Amino acid sequence: MESGTGRGRGTDGGSDRGTDAGDDSRGGGITVRRALELPGLRGGLPEVVAGADLLRRTVRWVHAAEVPDIASLLKGGELLLTTGVGLGTRPADQRAFVRTLAERGIAALVVELGPRFDRLPAALVDTARATGLPLVQLHREVPFVTVTEEIHTEIVNGHYALLRRAEEVHRRCTEALLDGGGIPRALAVLADFGDNPVFLETADGRLLYAAGAGCAGADPLQVWEGLRGRHRDTPPPAGSVVVDVPGGGPGTGSARARLVQLPVRSPLAPVHRIAAERTAGVLAVVLMQARQEEELVARGRGDFLTDLAEGRITAANAPAQARVLGFRPGDGPLLPVVMRLGGALSPAGGGWAVLARAVAEELASLGVPVLLGVRPVEGRVPLLLGLRTAAERPAVADRVAAALRAGVERSGTPRPGAQPPVVVVGPAGGWAAAPAGLGHAAETATAALGLPDRPWYDARHLDIDLLLWRLRDHPDLAAFVDRAIGPVRDHDDRSRPSLLPTLETYLAHAGRKAETARELHLNRQTLYNRLARIGELLGTDLDDPQTVLTLSLALRARRHAS
Repeated sequence: MESGTGRGRGTDGGSDRGTDAGDDSRGGGITVRRALELPGLRGGLPEVVAGADLLRRTVRWVHAAEVPDIASLLKGGELLLTTGVGLGTRPADQRAFVRTLAERGIAALVVELGPRFDRLPAALVDTARATGLPLVQLHREVPFVTVTEEIHTEIVNGHYALLRRAEEVHRRCTEALLDGGGIPRALAVLADFGDNPVFLETADGRLLYAAGAGCAGADPLQVWEGLRGRHRDTPPPAGSVVVDVPGGGPGTGSARARLVQLPVRSPLAPVHRIAAERTAGVLAVVLMQARQEEELVARGRGDFLTDLAEGRITAANAPAQARVLGFRPGDGPLLPVVMRLGGALSPAGGGWAVLARAVAEELASLGVPVLLGVRPVEGRVPLLLGLRTAAERPAVADRVAAALRAGVERSGTPRPGAQPPVVVVGPAGGWAAAPAGLGHAAETATAALGLPDRPWYDARHLDIDLLLWRLRDHPDLAAFVDRAIGPVRDHDDRSRPSLLPTLETYLAHAGRKAETARELHLNRQTLYNRLARIGELLGTDLDDPQTVLTLSLALRARRHAS
């Protein structure tokens, strides 16, 4: 009988080998069972004589032929249609025919009974059962060209539906990125689609981001630690989806990172690979914009530290997640530190990547565990350090502050005239205290911008500045500043010398005139004249304790009053 694809050589739909008995058609083919249900084969009254439990195998393509050596022309996954002319008459030939087809990995063999066979030979059936090859006999003649067209149409429609599903994931990932959700949101879309955790790793296997849940709702970081963190040098478990995210430049073929989806909750199908490939294309744009792997790692850790500070990660879960990110402190206290750049770093030229690398190198000499992150949007560099004892806090704070400032200098992109970075050190404590300590240090670092430059500030000593910063948008704060120091400020706008710096220095030295004159490089009489003028403008006594407190608060508040 003539086939719709001709005798001997057919058209192959791809190079995939046949799949095992547990496979199904989610990858874009159809199952053998579905093929037998279509009108063309159903009209032939099909009877499964071997491999009835293997009908979930995927049919990638259909081929019809009547030649003995047809196996050499197949690539696997085909449903082979024949009238049996090429099977031979000797049992040995028939067994060899079936064995070669099974070795080639075809999906099923369908034989039409008729002039050649009125029933299938026992050698054929027994060998099909022994080799695990589905064998079907047709009791009525069917036009093979109709069968081929029906199955191929079904396969093409399946491929189209598969591509539509993958394209929907691509669309949703793109929307997540455009809406500002970033890489975590895009990965969450892919994880939801595959109902399995998804990980973005560097090319050498370091974790950048994780999304989705494992079995019984396990945290994805715990899943990664168990299946990937300790086994980076070995391939992911069987059935995983691994897709390279390009980013090494046009024509290089190198990967900046890779997407890994693990079959933890349910098996993964080829449609999930296609969706991952679409997502990888979107992420490649993000990675090229970020440019540097160091920045991605630091951003991920910065997100973790920020989530911890803002209560999105509990103190109970934090140690396990921190271990996954490479932070393994001992039993001593943790020290939260935050550097606020205040616009000192240019976003151009990969500045954040250079900063992250430079600071990490400087901190490497500390000899204590460090978890370093960056938050470019807020201009912050949060850190968590592991101390041996709380007594180490001042010495470690000195060295950390020096390393942070050296890293900013090494980054090579400070803006002219920008405020110097502010380093704020929180109180040392355990994991239970870390969220509040990080949050307090982060907020205080912003409030401290514009204060006199110091190596570092103790967060516990800036509570007044933090309170005033929190009131920055309240109209009463601006009114208070106007009442307290408005006349002196107005004088400085019109006349010389400026009196506010004199007042600030005088109050900073607790009213000690000799020290004030020395710092301002003034003789005592000049200082006395300026202080008298300030008192005259304000109509108050600068030696009055209540006045001193009011003026001190007003001078601090003027940095924040709008």
